[in-house]
Amino acid sequence: MKIAVTGAFSYSGKYITRRLLAQGHEVITLTGHPKRANPFGNKVKAFPLDFDEVGMAKSLAGVDTLYNTYWVRFDQGENTQPRAVENTRKLVNAAKAAGVRRIVHISIANPSADSHLPYYWGKAANEKTVMESGLSYAILRPTVLFGMEDVLINNIAWLLRRAPFFGQIGDGQYKIQPVFVDDLAELAVEAGARSDDLVWDAVGPDIFTFDEMVKLIGEKIDQRKPILHFVPRLALAAAQMISLFVHDVVLTPEEVDGLMANLLISAEPARAKTRLADWLEANRHTVGAVYASELQRHYR
Repeated sequence: MKIAVTGAFSYSGKYITRRLLAQGHEVITLTGHPKRANPFGNKVKAFPLDFDEVGMAKSLAGVDTLYNTYWVRFDQGENTQPRAVENTRKLVNAAKAAGVRRIVHISIANPSADSHLPYYWGKAANEKTVMESGLSYAILRPTVLFGMEDVLINNIAWLLRRAPFFGQIGDGQYKIQPVFVDDLAELAVEAGARSDDLVWDAVGPDIFTFDEMVKLIGEKIDQRKPILHFVPRLALAAAQMISLFVHDVVLTPEEVDGLMANLLISAEPARAKTRLADWLEANRHTVGAVYASELQRHYR
């Protein structure tokens, strides 16, 4: 089949694309970074993800299934959560106009239209757009991803390699359930091959307190450091100072609220299999060796 993936040159979209190509599908991508290096060479043709409905519909002509990984982590200039909601609506409209049969939409665990956090109400709004589109759909809800290109796990390791201690937000007892990015890709491709409408939480087999996860990362990369607990306000101020040093956005107030509200765990059984400890063991020499910049990845 002819399949489209948004962001095939970026993170989760790249893993999804690898699996689709391995199955023999023709894959195109809609990308907001047309000058980014194409890891698939001439196997994947790139079209603009510019949210022009007419243009995107032309690009999607003949596509059976659209995998949508488009998202905005935090507001940056004109890239805001409300804009991301509107952009998703335009993308779905373009898919309908092009005759796309099915959309596989990557969301987030625990979205809520009633949330005071823009990230979570924005994700809920995007899901509503997909569900009401009339297209066959699958919605996957991951928590936080880990893998070679991830931000959170990598940058915790980066800090542990360089700092005499790890500054924790609050008591560190809020929980997190990470999922391996290639496990998410496997689930996405499985969901795309089905015809029934579905909503799956896409989470890994481990549930840690944040303190437990930091300790695990430190042990696996041989950088065991004491964890010092700070009230959230001071921890966020420290993160903002680090942000100035690395020219990035390390942590936002909304992310602190989401973490401490235990929004990064699922009540559903784990569908993914890869354990964080095993992945860290296999990548102990490379994880955290280089800082992973969100701004560099998406805005520069």
